[in-house]
Amino acid sequence: MTTYKNTLEFAKRLDSEDELNSYRKKFHIPKDNKGNELIYLTGNSLGLQPKSTKEYINQELEDWANLGVEGHIEAKNPWLPYHEYLTENMAKIVGAKPLEVVVMNTLTTNLHLMMVSFYKPTKLRYKILIEADAFPSDKYAVESQLRHHGYDDKEGLVLWKAREGEELAKYEDLEQILEEQGDEIALIMIGGVNYYTGQFFDLKRITEIGHKNGCVVGFDCAHGAGNVELNLHDSGADFAVWCTYKYLNSGPGSLGGCFVHERHAYDKDLNRFTGWWSHNKKTRFNMRHEFDVLPGAEGWQLSNPPILSMAAIKASLDMFNEVGIIKLNKKSKKLTGYFEFLLKELGEETIRIITPSNPDERGCQLSIQVLNADKKLHDRLTEEGIISDWREPDVIRCAPVPMYNSFEDVFKMVKRLKQILNE
Repeated sequence: MTTYKNTLEFAKRLDSEDELNSYRKKFHIPKDNKGNELIYLTGNSLGLQPKSTKEYINQELEDWANLGVEGHIEAKNPWLPYHEYLTENMAKIVGAKPLEVVVMNTLTTNLHLMMVSFYKPTKLRYKILIEADAFPSDKYAVESQLRHHGYDDKEGLVLWKAREGEELAKYEDLEQILEEQGDEIALIMIGGVNYYTGQFFDLKRITEIGHKNGCVVGFDCAHGAGNVELNLHDSGADFAVWCTYKYLNSGPGSLGGCFVHERHAYDKDLNRFTGWWSHNKKTRFNMRHEFDVLPGAEGWQLSNPPILSMAAIKASLDMFNEVGIIKLNKKSKKLTGYFEFLLKELGEETIRIITPSNPDERGCQLSIQVLNADKKLHDRLTEEGIISDWREPDVIRCAPVPMYNSFEDVFKMVKRLKQILNE
């Protein structure tokens, strides 16, 4: 166990010992108007751009310019099967089998497609359970599904709440909800890592609780993919969705990912919305055949994919494949642990970290409450070159990403925070 020190020299020593420190140079680090690198701690909202991304996208632009439609077959990376180039590396990141994973659409679109198949309400079992402080888009999506099926979205929504005066949800409370209402709940849909608190839920435990009570279980892993070891296959979850523009560094609004457990892979009777890209590849272009769904997660695709977005994802996934999620997770725990140590040095009467202190129950994000502070504090941090994230009413979210953030980054962030608090 590392004994941390609150000195710049110690932070630099940790960086010199970091086997991943060379990867920082492979990213574009934003700078201020004087050319100084900003301290970027918002990979939980938008990851930085790998320097290789331009090369990957330019390859597709060149092939489009030179080949036109023939690029579907003749491009250096033929466009027709392009999504398949992403599958294996993405499956490694989320802990799944290639059959279970596909990159397609965007996150909330994929969530709706999953609910078309896995939210199967009946007269007696129709409710949907989510965590009380779920990401708003998740809440809006499940509410709209309830309304679409003719249910009241207030009465049909069950909230897994933290206890009074606490921020973190407890599994005992989830179990109690299922004991009392389990026979009325059709779907449990939880954010794998809560966007606000940074709490990393035990996906396997939640799945087992849900399945024991006859519920379908899915997860929104937007804040988990590329951040923590999700082990989706072993969790037993029925489905999961995520985006790629946060920890997976694929660019603003880029495509999302989707997981469907292999036990559903060959179930052609599952209700789903379909399109030609979920049709049998061998007969897809015959155009006259009755629909023949692909097995696995590919069977939920609708349209041919946007290649330029996928090229950016490919650039990032190739880098992740070099490093591996296990090494990233190891550095993440050390980096966030050092950040936590420095923040606590400011004193508990000043700083409160609402993210779990157990490294296995969080990713790299720490959600910080500062006593008697408001958004002006966040604005001052921004003026001092700290790019963090404000969430009402009083939380600053900071995510030191192991792929490109340094121990020196978090040291300087806390030093500047202390200076601002002493003004």
